[in-house]
Amino acid sequence: MNAPASSNALIGLCCFATITGMACSKKEKTEKPNIILVMADDQGWGDMRYYGHPQIKTPNFDDMVSSGLRFDRFYAAAPVSSPTRGSVMTGRHPNRYGCFSWGRTIRPQEITIAEALKTAGYVTGHFGKWHLGPVFEGSPINPGNCGFDEWFSAPNFFDNDPILSRKGHAVQTFGESSMVTVDAAIEFIRDQVDARQPFFTVVWFGSPHLPYLADDQDREPYLELEKNLQHYYGEITGMDRAFGKLRRELRRLGINKNTILWYCSDNGGVSGVSVTGGRGHKGQIYEGGLRIPAILEWPDRIPEPMTTDFPCTTSDIYPTLLEIAGIEIKDQYILDGISILPLIENKMTFRSKPIGFWQYPVGGIGVSSVKLMSELLNKQNAGDLSVDSARLELNAGNITVKYPEDIFPGHSAWLDWPFKLHRIQDNSGTIKTELYNLEEDSEEENDISEKESFKLEAMKSELENWQFSVIKSLNGEEY
Repeated sequence: MNAPASSNALIGLCCFATITGMACSKKEKTEKPNIILVMADDQGWGDMRYYGHPQIKTPNFDDMVSSGLRFDRFYAAAPVSSPTRGSVMTGRHPNRYGCFSWGRTIRPQEITIAEALKTAGYVTGHFGKWHLGPVFEGSPINPGNCGFDEWFSAPNFFDNDPILSRKGHAVQTFGESSMVTVDAAIEFIRDQVDARQPFFTVVWFGSPHLPYLADDQDREPYLELEKNLQHYYGEITGMDRAFGKLRRELRRLGINKNTILWYCSDNGGVSGVSVTGGRGHKGQIYEGGLRIPAILEWPDRIPEPMTTDFPCTTSDIYPTLLEIAGIEIKDQYILDGISILPLIENKMTFRSKPIGFWQYPVGGIGVSSVKLMSELLNKQNAGDLSVDSARLELNAGNITVKYPEDIFPGHSAWLDWPFKLHRIQDNSGTIKTELYNLEEDSEEENDISEKESFKLEAMKSELENWQFSVIKSLNGEEY
């Protein structure tokens, strides 16, 4: 299925026309912080030594936990890659703009966090996995057209010695994939420090995604294990090693205290290799598919280590960073996330808005970094700089498919802590509901629907109202 599209005048507007960056009315206590978002690819919630994993070695993530804010109940907006990445970029549930599953794209009219931060003077850079559209020059949804001044990106996950796209130009690199990504980000960061510019840097690793091909030095601690685990654990250790280099460079540059470094995974763990955060795994709306590791370090505002089980989601990143940077968006599209700055300041005791999840029954689209980037490099080497227009997703912002507003197919959930409602609608229209108290039953084993029938009906009504809003956005009617 092609990306949804519309003739709606509102949807056709370029997002730059809707953004206004304004400084906070209150006097700022300090200069604007630098911001770095780091994301793993398919790392399960429990795939960290600090959670007691008996084999995985993650000394740098462990060290970050000892000085920052550890989120014990952090959720991906979706149980697969592209939608979650879209939620980070927009603060919105990805179904609102048709990014239903892996390989689906963002819409160019979405307001991204990079575009918003640029209005406040930030220089922006993206490094690593993109997976929200093409990384070719000329695409309306490449990183550059989504707000990034500099980008060295891959269309999907990538392994060692990757070919990456530097603003549309294929570049062959050599080295462990996470280190290649971090080295590119460090080069960008150094340039901004020299220029005395606040920066926003996105570092999205291609690890530890299949096919699990760890560098020899990162695989070495696990040689007594079966080969699949050697490479899976090794990719996590390689990612940790690169992450450690990034943290050390921030200290060396003298900017670590006023730099927000926020780490998480893009979805829950993979069956068979990961320790997930509950029932299920990647691709499922149960806890194992959504609950992810997350840590935030910001020494100027988090001077002592903290741990929270407050429920947060990747959609919260956008509104949180906008509040921190003092940015207001004129005609802001509907947000599903909330600012958790009060939580960072240890002042938040309840969540003002529940978290909605919805796996709409639309399949993913295969995107091969190796194939796409090899083709581009080979064409460049032959002197051909053209790109097939079919690969550019030129119609990504058009909405031609209209989705029904009176049915909500697929598996959705509504998390109003500590209760989590599941609503599962099959192809025949039959609706099944399940209700769990996560505080007492984090594995979602004991359905309390009959015991809490009143709570179930109230939450079901809230969930369906939210789904109706999502479909209105999807159809371009109430963005």
